[in-house]
Amino acid sequence: MAVLEINADKFQSEVLDSESLVLVDFWAPWCGPCKMLGPVIEQLSEEYEGKVKFCKCNVDDNTDLAVSLGISSIPAVKIFKGGEVVAESLGFKPLPAIKQFIDSALG
Repeated sequence: MAVLEINADKFQSEVLDSESLVLVDFWAPWCGPCKMLGPVIEQLSEEYEGKVKFCKCNVDDNTDLAVSLGISSIPAVKIFKGGEVVAESLGFKPLPAIKQFIDSALG
């Protein structure tokens, strides 16, 4: 499963209204750590297919959304369940750390 690129218009339907756990990677094309995190998120999207929906949102193109979610530093990864943030992580983390982050949210 690929990581779904979302914007502010799709955020409600794809993230907040989702029945499943949703991981959203907030990033920007100029961000070095974001570029390092991208492949990690892609790999994990395949591993957790059917358990977690993976999305990414460009904060430069969706500034109002980023501000409304309190994102002041990227990469920022938030996990949503039932429309609420249940876990969040800032900065680049290696695959094992992100996997543990997801597993703890899955509970």
